[in-house]
Amino acid sequence: MAALRDNPLSETELDELDDFLASVEGGRAMNIEELDGFFSALIAGPELVLPSEYWPQIFGGQASGLTVFDTEEEAQGILQAMMRHWNTIARTLNEGEIYYPILVEDDDGVARGNDWALGFLRGVDMRRASWRAFLDDDDQAGSIIPMFALAHENDPNPDLRYESPTPEKRDELIRYMIVGLVKIFEYFRDTRTAEAALAADNATIRATPTIGGSDLCFCGSGRKYKECCRATLH
Repeated sequence: MAALRDNPLSETELDELDDFLASVEGGRAMNIEELDGFFSALIAGPELVLPSEYWPQIFGGQASGLTVFDTEEEAQGILQAMMRHWNTIARTLNEGEIYYPILVEDDDGVARGNDWALGFLRGVDMRRASWRAFLDDDDQAGSIIPMFALAHENDPNPDLRYESPTPEKRDELIRYMIVGLVKIFEYFRDTRTAEAALAADNATIRATPTIGGSDLCFCGSGRKYKECCRATLH
């Protein structure tokens, strides 16, 4: 069972997760591409961000994020799927391998990468102060430029907007974005290791949580699940 929980999500499971996100009331939840970029930034970044902080970001800012579920069973299935995907990204990067992001093709069959880049920058914003040294490092910050370029391609603010790239340039930006993720992960590796020494139990998500009423809530509150997020499902 543990091995199954660590398996990467299948294409069908990714589609089901994307469909669920699209069904969240209000239409402000991340799509699967944006979620992939968001998780990548949280995993590669310098500082732990607890689920209690990032669930609302995923689900469009709705309270704890748990209010989007109709039943406890639905919550369990979706959260397990997300944690499996988190573990896939983390394991790939930690082993020094290239992680190939989820990029959804548009109606013309083009993978634009905009949503992934937007998700990544939203992840950076969760701990912007901790990223500052990297962003101010002229020798390293180039790794994140592709993310900024694609995230702001259609920005309503003309001062932030990047010129739409040619198809060839877009492919190049996506390649640099993939390599940039690896470089960023390695840049912060020692920082994450130091933090893990102080908070080993919370530094990484090692397995999909099994939510039991008497277990500590996965949101990081320190309270029992039945006294915390479970209450939002009833």
